[in-house]
Amino acid sequence: MTREATTSRTTGTGTAAGGAADRTAERIADLERRRARAVVPGTPRRHGALGARRRIELLLDEGSFTETGLFVRARSTGDGARRPHGDGVVTGYGTVDGRPVCVFAQDSTVFGGSMGEAFGEKTVALMDLALKTGCPVIGLNDSGGARIQEGVASLALYAELVHRNVRASGVVPQISVVLGPCAGGAAYSPAITDFTVMVDGVSHMFVTGPDVIEAVTGERTTAEDLGGARASNAVNGNAHFLAADEEDALDTVRDLLSYLPANNLGRPPQYAPGAAPADDRLDHVVPDRTGRAYDMRDILHAVVDDGELLEVQELFAPNIVCALARIEGSTVGVVANQPLHLAGVLDIDASEKAARFVRFCDAFGIPLLTFADVPGYLSGVSQERAGIIRRGAKLLYAYAEATVPKITVVVRKAYGGGYAVMGSKHLGADLNLAWPTARIAVMGAEGAVGVLHRRELAAADDPEALRARLVAAYEATHGTPYPAAERGYVDAVIAPRDTRAHLCRALRALRGKRAPMPERRHGNIPL
Repeated sequence: MTREATTSRTTGTGTAAGGAADRTAERIADLERRRARAVVPGTPRRHGALGARRRIELLLDEGSFTETGLFVRARSTGDGARRPHGDGVVTGYGTVDGRPVCVFAQDSTVFGGSMGEAFGEKTVALMDLALKTGCPVIGLNDSGGARIQEGVASLALYAELVHRNVRASGVVPQISVVLGPCAGGAAYSPAITDFTVMVDGVSHMFVTGPDVIEAVTGERTTAEDLGGARASNAVNGNAHFLAADEEDALDTVRDLLSYLPANNLGRPPQYAPGAAPADDRLDHVVPDRTGRAYDMRDILHAVVDDGELLEVQELFAPNIVCALARIEGSTVGVVANQPLHLAGVLDIDASEKAARFVRFCDAFGIPLLTFADVPGYLSGVSQERAGIIRRGAKLLYAYAEATVPKITVVVRKAYGGGYAVMGSKHLGADLNLAWPTARIAVMGAEGAVGVLHRRELAAADDPEALRARLVAAYEATHGTPYPAAERGYVDAVIAPRDTRAHLCRALRALRGKRAPMPERRHGNIPL
């Protein structure tokens, strides 16, 4: 080959390579232009509201977000409507404190955040990814509901989303954050997820809005009274956490995730053991006089690491406390009667609140600590008519079904059915402790004496003096933890100040607990 030919071929190759490089550069530039157009934020519909991507940035570790479906576009409806990129939802994955999560954020600046076909398909695909990778999924909800223009396709995708919520239930943690409206069919997905966070004065969640209710029933109400954040947290129990603003809501999610495992096969993150609060004060928490109230949280703060509790549904059914905490750096779930409210009695709301929390902890391998001070189930016509038998049985079912380590401390009264349901040995508790102040009986001394000695009291010359003697005798024999301890229903009667030490040892011993269940599809909880 001549030198000229060689030179010609080399020059031609260089020209071709240069042309390919130019075309690649053009395509990369085109990609960047398309990407820039796709992420242009719309104008928030409410003053102070954050954009969908900004919300994700605040939730996730800095720089960790990878978006999926950026170039997905809204389906054409044939009416000349615009077809924005993303179709009103931002989806993707990233990390929180270095742990993987999947997240979607509805964008209310695009078609009001309403769900269309492409919107739904993106969300469903993200749910499938979370299930395959075994990581929590977080939904940031701010939507006007189904997209009317797309008709049945929008409805179909809502059903697809709920189907994924059910498949993921008990497999990966699901957290919903309501940062605006969440109405109609859109409200049922958060209802199925494990936890819902709402923002005070901003979030609204209901099936039917105030205008429709007035048109159909004539009742006048407001969105805030009907399904605002406070109503959902304190009245109907649809939400679990009340946040002051959007940043507080996202911080609550990060805090919540720190207690939870990535999935049902993993363990919650392990931290260095927290400081043990001074527990000598526990000897003086329970009042000497029968019937006097005290704050159960004083006991809980004194036995968990650093005295820290993350209360769940704090404003709903306050007669029972449900909280996540840590002991020796490990997550525990706490269920405790609260004597400050209704004397810690179990009513319908308290039973359902605690049952759902117990089942969540059991699904994700979180040990359960129960602190009992319960006079029993609430009596009354309204409770009976509202179904306290069926609905109160949910808590019995949840405790009996749970296979995680279960430890119970009877603090004061444990009467009647309340004794049985609050983590008794007979429902499968692994270790039961009692304080010397515990009274375990069918009912309180006053009620028992009134039933057992009715005729004697009626015939007595001084019935009040006789009643006082009989009550004292009943409390000395039946109003103590020792008859239960004699039968093995209580494993140990302990000094209150030793409670944390006993819990630490018990949790270590139960760390490898195995409790196989009969083979079945699933039980039939009394819903």
